[in-house]
Amino acid sequence: MKLQMHSIHFDADEKLLDFIQRKVDKLETFHDQILDGEVFLRVNNSKVENKTVEIKLNIPGNQLFAKEEAKSFEEATDQATEALRRQLRKLKIKQGA
Repeated sequence: MKLQMHSIHFDADEKLLDFIQRKVDKLETFHDQILDGEVFLRVNNSKVENKTVEIKLNIPGNQLFAKEEAKSFEEATDQATEALRRQLRKLKIKQGA
């Protein structure tokens, strides 16, 4: 899946970007028509859980979004992809597939 990744006010290393790509690619097992996605990575220095990951997925006729904060980008990515997985399952049930 084609993902656009944006790291706001810092440079994300290749390992982190690969991790996020692999996690989001796994969502295709729940919905085979995901067109593309966008990921925003932010660091908020004012609190402990200061890593924010926002993931937006485009599917035909819909757009899914998840935003999570955690102590690490990996943890926030896990939480966000899990939230998107639940949204994809609900959508599939709604569509009766």
